Amino acid sequence: MKQKVLVLNQDFSPISICTVQRAFILNYLKKTELVKSANGHRLRSIDQSFPMPAVIRLMRYVHIPYKGVSLTRQNIFKRDNFNCQYCGTSRDLTLDHVIPKSKGGRSSWDNLITACRRCNTRKGDYTPDQAGFRLKTKPFKPTYLMFLREFSGYHCEEWLPYLPG
Repeated sequence: MKQKVLVLNQDFSPISICTVQRAFILNYLKKTELVKSANGHRLRSIDQSFPMPAVIRLMRYVHIPYKGVSLTRQNIFKRDNFNCQYCGTSRDLTLDHVIPKSKGGRSSWDNLITACRRCNTRKGDYTPDQAGFRLKTKPFKPTYLMFLREFSGYHCEEWLPYLPG
């Protein structure tokens, strides 16, 4: 089962994505309620049938102090659509500091991009301008909602009303 389920806080704000199995268990234990089912799909046991969840809502409000996207290798690859930001290939990917660390560049959303090993080696210890490279897209820090909506790897029409923008 590859489907994912959008989890909403009690106030209908999106807080995470989980598997169908986890959503079903949370629903069965009455910790959540089903908001939207997956278009006509059902989960079956020996003698019962249940709607497959697409969106669930927590029964209690959970205070989440910071909803941000973690700066990880995988999240940068997702943001950059698993493509080298110099040549566009999707093979042999690495991370590259736009402004090299030796020149004061930091490991941040605004300075890290996906690059193939070949372009990363050719760029070396230079900035893209110095190396004669042009970035396909400017690096940016995605918001939590943007990350859920665009980079989660799963798109479901039932989620759209709960992911603004």
